[in-house]
Amino acid sequence: MTEIMMIEDDLQITELLRRFLERFGMRVNGFAAPADALRSLRIDHYDLIILDLSLPQMDGLEVCKTIRASYTTPIIISSARSDLADKVAALELGADDYLPKPYEPRELVARIQTVLRRYRQTLQPSAGSEPFFVDEQKMLILKEGRQLELTLAEYEILRLLILKRGTVVSRDFIANNVDAISWESSDHSINVIISRIRSKIGAEYIRTVHGVGYKFTG
Repeated sequence: MTEIMMIEDDLQITELLRRFLERFGMRVNGFAAPADALRSLRIDHYDLIILDLSLPQMDGLEVCKTIRASYTTPIIISSARSDLADKVAALELGADDYLPKPYEPRELVARIQTVLRRYRQTLQPSAGSEPFFVDEQKMLILKEGRQLELTLAEYEILRLLILKRGTVVSRDFIANNVDAISWESSDHSINVIISRIRSKIGAEYIRTVHGVGYKFTG
């Protein structure tokens, strides 16, 4: 399922597109307030963002700028603002496409598929590389060329284990070197995150060293 974030203050449009996009294997999580959307980005994984420009509290161009400062998630601007200056500004700020309202929902589907296809092609590792590829600039991890859907804590722990491949990493070391969890995090909390990572990459890649910590063997 393709995870879509929609930042749009017209709830009727959000609901209409949510139902339509679901037919194409896309799940939409809608946000009317930009602040709520930005908070969700820090926690949840999204494959693409659909962003309106006329929003309460914060202009869409500023939202685009804020997102692009920290994330490489593709952004499609969906706006009734048809001024050329807005379109140019959005693309210069890092938006991947600009779709003026009104439009047919089927065109949006085509735009999403095109943007995602282009984006995923840039993530392909070179031939002969290891099964796991860490892109620290984009804060993502690929397994055999496919992007893993990871929370921030999962990404940081898995990144650490991959960088320490073949050596035992203690739970204390994880707690002190992963910003997404607090240093006083319990062993149980780390175990839970490790369990979630195993479910996404395969349990065989992370070996538990009892009484010490974990070893990445991928």
